[in-house]
Amino acid sequence: MPETIAIADMPTVVIYLLRWLHIFSSIVWIGHLYFFNLVNVPLQGVLDKDVKKVVNPQLLPRALWWFRWGAMGTFIFGWVMLFYKYSVQGLWKDPSGNMSDRAMWILLGGLLGTIMWFNVWFIIWPAQKKIIGWVRDGQSPPEMPKLAKKALHASRTNFYLSAPMLFSMIAPNHFSTMNIQRVIGVFVFGFLVMWLAIKVSANVGKTV
Repeated sequence: MPETIAIADMPTVVIYLLRWLHIFSSIVWIGHLYFFNLVNVPLQGVLDKDVKKVVNPQLLPRALWWFRWGAMGTFIFGWVMLFYKYSVQGLWKDPSGNMSDRAMWILLGGLLGTIMWFNVWFIIWPAQKKIIGWVRDGQSPPEMPKLAKKALHASRTNFYLSAPMLFSMIAPNHFSTMNIQRVIGVFVFGFLVMWLAIKVSANVGKTV
């Protein structure tokens, strides 16, 4: 007989499903974020305009669909899980009554993730939607370069923030305390790794 789930186990099941959906969505989102910054940006720099007219209207709408909805899923499932778990299990405060270090780490990661989600939905996607339409129709309005640059800057911001965001999410399992020195170290190390990745992205994978 298959094992049934008792009512008492439901909070554990809910948290498990929320965490699974949160992680699945974040893999889809951040995976596409890295694809855009490390693969697509160098590629777009060497494609001819005629090739872009054929490739981009087919490729980018699909990639951007998974990108933006991965961001939305990560945002929604993450915040629902955080408030459910921390409120039900009382993880907001430590024994002394202050906000726990665990909660501060997770809230920092959630704040960075929220900034990234905002950039996706209110800067990157609206700009790319217009640009894709212009490229498809063979148009090149004067505002197109400025809009493309704006979207790129928002995407680069998300790329850099993704490193300290990830550090903050996993930090509670490795650091018992949170202090300004560790936060600065997380940002410096994370930004350095992202900077190096951008630097090498245009020159890797050119041969099999």
